[in-house]
Amino acid sequence: MLPKTLALIDDDPQYTEFLSHYLQQRGTAVKVFGDSHLLLADTNAYGYDFYVVDLMLPGIDGINLIKVLRMRTTAGMLVVSGRPAPDVFEQAVGAGADMYLAKPVNFEQVALAVEAVSRRATMASPAHTPWQFDRRGRQLIAPDGARIDLSDSYLAILECFSEADGEPVTRDALRARLGIALEGNATDPLNSTIFRLRRRIEKATSAAMPLHAKSGVGYVFRSPLKSI
Repeated sequence: MLPKTLALIDDDPQYTEFLSHYLQQRGTAVKVFGDSHLLLADTNAYGYDFYVVDLMLPGIDGINLIKVLRMRTTAGMLVVSGRPAPDVFEQAVGAGADMYLAKPVNFEQVALAVEAVSRRATMASPAHTPWQFDRRGRQLIAPDGARIDLSDSYLAILECFSEADGEPVTRDALRARLGIALEGNATDPLNSTIFRLRRRIEKATSAAMPLHAKSGVGYVFRSPLKSI
């Protein structure tokens, strides 16, 4: 089964046009990025279900892009590239890709590879291992057992996500829980609070970051979150 959403990062417009059309006809929502910087600037950069990456890209090259993505997501990752290097397969897989296909390749082969990686990821995914929210202990516990201490502000934010049960939480709801009142053109302190919480989580665990921005809404905790 193909993933619901897919980011296609490749600077060949003809290839991306036809491949994205082929995958969309099979039920996958595809967003194309002709430059790695455009992907990383996207509000949902780490929220796609799957990534198909070329290695010869404007901006950050494909190998380093994969490394950046792997710091934030466990989504399936397929490299489709014509990069002429004897160790390109080892580089791609070593950076975190799940599979490598050498161009030229037909669209059906790409779809089959995406399907195979998705199936394997679903069977082996730790997504069903929940993060745990310990209110009394004032800690967030990652699937790998890492414990993140929570300040009053972080505790309030996690309470919102726990109550939302996987649904997005609006910026207004988070500000209200934190007691933030915006006046005029004042800088929104919610942004820096969320940023610091994300940094604290990243430093404590190698697990994929569960806290993501939801464009036009607020934020969402994408992984299962269990209160204990």
